[in-house]
Amino acid sequence: MKLIKNPDWIKALDYSYEKFEEIPQAVFDGINNELDKITGDKPLVTILIAAWNEEINILRCIASLSKTVFDSPIEIIVVNNNSKDRTQDTIDQLHVNGMFEKNQGCGPARQHGQLSAKGKYVLLADADCFYPSCWVKEMVAVLSKPDVVCVYGRYSFISEAGFPRWKLYMLEKMKDVIAEFRQIKRPYFNAYGLSMGYVKEFGLKVGFINDNFWGDDGQLCLGLMEYGKVRQVRANKARAWTGVRTLQRNGHNFTQALTSRISKEAKRFFNNFNSKLPEDTYKKSS
Repeated sequence: MKLIKNPDWIKALDYSYEKFEEIPQAVFDGINNELDKITGDKPLVTILIAAWNEEINILRCIASLSKTVFDSPIEIIVVNNNSKDRTQDTIDQLHVNGMFEKNQGCGPARQHGQLSAKGKYVLLADADCFYPSCWVKEMVAVLSKPDVVCVYGRYSFISEAGFPRWKLYMLEKMKDVIAEFRQIKRPYFNAYGLSMGYVKEFGLKVGFINDNFWGDDGQLCLGLMEYGKVRQVRANKARAWTGVRTLQRNGHNFTQALTSRISKEAKRFFNNFNSKLPEDTYKKSS
């Protein structure tokens, strides 16, 4: 968790390409060389990624995952969710298990991927995120504990113009405090697909929402609570790193985004003291 600047390891993977055709073959070769060292036919962990119009972002994401340090083989599944750009071309150039899902939405894409997952554990990752080399190890360390069926990790924002790193750091600290309150009664509000994991056996029983539903990740977590415990992975070194485009939906600058987030979280905070709410009911897949 950085206060002043983005991590140096992200800078090395933050390729400046804007289109698929700009990516040199040598870049693909280098990433594939690393992937071949960590993937295998009998993986303990499957990393599942849904990608929609992410022809460059998925390259960065997979490049970061190729640096994974873990004692067992892993599998990486990337589901092209009906992209209109050259996401499929990028996937085809990488040594990952590529799939295609026409039905729009992370739920259908993730459901498609998990049906083919070979790992005992499934970790959800986002196509526009960067992952530290210890991410898999730290997530599985908590997920493999007795009676735990689902885990979620913390995340940080990559600074850019209008969103300085020190302000993002303060936002993240606030977010971490709020997450502790949510964990008490409603941990599914903390479960985001950019850093989440579950035991595949139970994930298959619950299933993802099979339509374009925003919040399929939290819904899966809610359904999994029937089978065991949900735990938070608090290790700061295992934070996923994402861009600020989710914040930009709430405003064009940090102040606007922060005001919007505080208003939204204040409403959710008081809901923690209610015994039962409609969102506490799992929505069955259609």
